[in-house]
Amino acid sequence: MPETDSAWVLAVDSGGSGVRVALAPAGGAPATAERAASPHPAVTGERGIDADALLALVAPLADRLMRGAGAGRIAAACVGAAGMATLGDDLRERLPASLAGAFGVRRLALAGDAVTAYAGALGLRPGVVVAAGTGMIALGVSADGTSWRRADGWGHLLGDAGGGAWIGREGLDAAMRAHDGRAGGSTALLARAEKQFGPAATLPGRLYPRPDRPNVLASFAPEVARCAAEDPVASDILRRAATHILESAAAVRPGPEPVDVALTGGLFGMGEPLLGPLRDQAEWLLPDAELLPAAGDPLDGALLIAAALHRSALTLPVDGAMLTVTDTTADG
Repeated sequence: MPETDSAWVLAVDSGGSGVRVALAPAGGAPATAERAASPHPAVTGERGIDADALLALVAPLADRLMRGAGAGRIAAACVGAAGMATLGDDLRERLPASLAGAFGVRRLALAGDAVTAYAGALGLRPGVVVAAGTGMIALGVSADGTSWRRADGWGHLLGDAGGGAWIGREGLDAAMRAHDGRAGGSTALLARAEKQFGPAATLPGRLYPRPDRPNVLASFAPEVARCAAEDPVASDILRRAATHILESAAAVRPGPEPVDVALTGGLFGMGEPLLGPLRDQAEWLLPDAELLPAAGDPLDGALLIAAALHRSALTLPVDGAMLTVTDTTADG
């Protein structure tokens, strides 16, 4: 029998900072959802993100939300995870059966965190979403609506141009130039770098051994923003960051027609120092585009995908990597 309007949907957002879970009526808006979180991230093993480890984190959170809401079986779910495209083999193989056994889930979407960020920021309609925090990725849908278009998101060594780690690295480069007396240096950024990290000469020893180098670099991005109003070097760094962000957005737009471009992620929280250069350059780097704030976050996006899956109304491209759908409702 088809599910009724009283059915429930589950959303999961899994990343390096932990796992978040939301439960909502299938016909409700993301704002009506009940939410819970764990600060512990899922384990990554030889086959990528471990399905059992993720379920062990999700199950108690979902149980608690279901008891509080008086929910029975979950009709559909969406799990969004960082690295799904490359690290999702174990999830795709084992999680559908595990969630079906634990909660009765018959329809499951497994999505990359960029996909859930897209849905949270823009909904299920065509457009472009730029997700920028420590890294940076632009995501769009092809003109025929059948495939994803991606630009950047290749990590701090190969890309993520314009993201937080990139901005922080450029700021620290300018600081070290000032320390050495080389061209392109900023004494303002040098002072802030030494206040945050200690003497400039010790910075390589503090930074290079760190396993979390992208996060450390990104932690300096707010200092670049704070200097931008009075320091031309910092201002130029943010202008170049805006250029990279707009170029990535332009690379994934489906065609020359007008397009909505939603900006999501913590980087845009730095406000005018970055948003101003974005608006200034959009006219020629991304013509006929409207820059929009994100409507919601990746957990909201996972809820939208789960609800659409429940209604058999999911319009985003299903490609087996960035977005995979399992539907066992026909199995009885």
